[in-house]
Amino acid sequence: MSEISNETAGIKKSGCCAPAAGHGSRPAVPVDAPSCRAGDVRAEILDDMIALPGGTFLMGTDSAEGFPLDGEGPVRAVSLRPFRVDPYPVTNRRFRQFVEETKYRTEAERFGWSFVFWAHIPQRRFEEMVEDRVACAQWWCKVRGAQWDAPEGPGSNVNRRAEYPAVHVSWNDAAAYAAWSGQRLPTEAEWEYAARGGLEQKLYPWGDKLRPKGEHRCNIWQGEFPTRDTADDGYAGTCPVDVFPPNGYGIYSITGNVWEWCADWFDAEFHRTAGTDNPTGPPTGTGKVMKGGSFLCHKSYCNRYRVAARTSNTPDSSTANMGFRCVL
Repeated sequence: MSEISNETAGIKKSGCCAPAAGHGSRPAVPVDAPSCRAGDVRAEILDDMIALPGGTFLMGTDSAEGFPLDGEGPVRAVSLRPFRVDPYPVTNRRFRQFVEETKYRTEAERFGWSFVFWAHIPQRRFEEMVEDRVACAQWWCKVRGAQWDAPEGPGSNVNRRAEYPAVHVSWNDAAAYAAWSGQRLPTEAEWEYAARGGLEQKLYPWGDKLRPKGEHRCNIWQGEFPTRDTADDGYAGTCPVDVFPPNGYGIYSITGNVWEWCADWFDAEFHRTAGTDNPTGPPTGTGKVMKGGSFLCHKSYCNRYRVAARTSNTPDSSTANMGFRCVL
């Protein structure tokens, strides 16, 4: 078994949140999605969306818990127009509807593989299923046949996971879904505004304590990463999108569970000099912003389940912990 190099997998020194596929493709759809009106959106989707008033909020963080090299700071006042947001990440049920109506094939299907976390691969089939492992993050395994409806590879399915987030979805796949649904991917500023739920400069959507009164509020890793997950929050992988309480805006599962794609190209410095009125990020780049953390995040190596935290991946990459939600 060979190893995928750190460079090929796009692994950062600051943490191996989600490896890059390294296919070398460019986005398959325009970066600037067309603006949509409520009348363009499928009724069943529009009815679920939450209307947010917009306005000015404090984006980013200067907290000692942050990663300055990721471009989390400085804190700046950002203004947004009113918009609507999905209350949940796009689920397997919704994504299946999209696939069945359009016959769309995700990039994981077209490339023939995706990244799966090592502990979710049947031990008896490990050598058979795992083609490569990422050099400095060997918990990430290249599995042939891993895709949105077979998230752990051949033999797995999502039949009992209709209300779980769709995963193994690249940025390009997410943008294709948004074009079908009449929505678009959120800008990073819109995502962070929605995630904060009306609170100002808190670490999490519910406040500054990860577990207020000892209660789990999100699906992240407990135990010793990456060898032992106690699943103290009830889940060792993804979970249904409505398991944990919503934030102040009624938005669910925006921290932990799965990373969520944003429309913006990633840059750690661009925002320092860019405008703050409905910002959309830099005009070009190599990676797209991801926010929210995932079920694999642990403070010991990837404390990025905070609202202001950010990371990125190439638009053609897909993993078992990457999903998305849409806005309008």
